[in-house]
Amino acid sequence: MPPDPRPTLQDLRTRIRQIETGGGPPQRVLPFGLPVIDHHLPGGGLPLGAVHEVSDGDVGPSHIAAATLFVAGIVARASGPVLWCLRMPDLYAPALAQVGLEPDRVIYGEAPDERMLPLLIEEGLRHRSLAVVVGELSRLPMVASRRLQIAAEQSGVTAVLLRRRPQSATAEFSQPTASLTRWRVTALPSTSPLVTGPVPGIGRPRWRVELVRCRSGKVGEWELEGCDATGRLCLPAQMAHRPAARDGQAGTGPSYAERRVG
Repeated sequence: MPPDPRPTLQDLRTRIRQIETGGGPPQRVLPFGLPVIDHHLPGGGLPLGAVHEVSDGDVGPSHIAAATLFVAGIVARASGPVLWCLRMPDLYAPALAQVGLEPDRVIYGEAPDERMLPLLIEEGLRHRSLAVVVGELSRLPMVASRRLQIAAEQSGVTAVLLRRRPQSATAEFSQPTASLTRWRVTALPSTSPLVTGPVPGIGRPRWRVELVRCRSGKVGEWELEGCDATGRLCLPAQMAHRPAARDGQAGTGPSYAERRVG
């Protein structure tokens, strides 16, 4: 039986992306290494040289920590130096190192106020020697997001915007932006305690990861175990390798890397 000559949906997405980028080669991507996620993304991974947003799924330190570590895991799997733009020097470097982002790769850029952050991020995106620019923003107007997307496309440097959620501005996260993807990460009760690991007796973190926007892809939602020492996510062990644990066995302690402020 001859093969079906009709193009697949992924072929059509690739052609559309080539048209959007002027007919050049397919965009470089950074796979998560999990087919359940990568199949939702154009090209089978997170597009590089583009803007992506990550926000916490709820108000609270554990959710902020989960979103921060999700971003750090992405950055850890990219090669090269990283510029992390923030308002306050409250990142906990040992926690970032536990998900694979070593301190010697990170350059910190502190802005005097929220209005200067987009300018600092945009300036960082123009430096082609950087692999990723991370920007912590509570507000992201459409015009500013378009400027960042253009800068990322021109330099090939990826921007990951960590949208820290003020309690008084939750509506801000429903506003449209020019980012290619938008993620939401919520902390869940951790897995059963580990016998060995970075902190014995504390289970691996578990997150609900939602892809709520994906240009040329499709949205999705997954319950995953948090980033390991190489920045990689994985399916919960009872889902991937064995039957679900009996009720009451799952641990509820905090993640070993949830602490953000030293």
